[in-house]
Amino acid sequence: MNHKDFMKMAIEQAKQGDAPYGTVIVKNGEVAIAAHNTVKRDNDPSAHAEINAIRRLTAKIGNYSLQGYTLYTSCEPCPMCATACIWAGISEIVYGASIQDLIERGISQIDLPCEEIIAKGFRKIPVTKGILKAECLELFK
Repeated sequence: MNHKDFMKMAIEQAKQGDAPYGTVIVKNGEVAIAAHNTVKRDNDPSAHAEINAIRRLTAKIGNYSLQGYTLYTSCEPCPMCATACIWAGISEIVYGASIQDLIERGISQIDLPCEEIIAKGFRKIPVTKGILKAECLELFK
């Protein structure tokens, strides 16, 4: 499987959420967990797809460290989610649509790219962006 295959899974997760954001976390080419946004369902403003995936996976494996895992997400991680990726030790982030793409479409976002958060952190996480961007943006129509 490749970046596009995993991003398609994240897009499918996004279709199940309260808002169109979906995430899969992968290790060694296998999906370890998948999640979507449940902010409204859970009455929890932190229940973003990435946070839900990180929480569920760390509980599942019994370890707070996700070193060696790649996080795929339909949209660029917000500052909260990017920070959670640093704290969790995520080894790579791959996303579709950017925060800027969403802002340009009138979708409320905090205008702070995840790479800026990572640059200020103690762990350097490689970021691959724009994977299936058009398909990710379609989720917002």
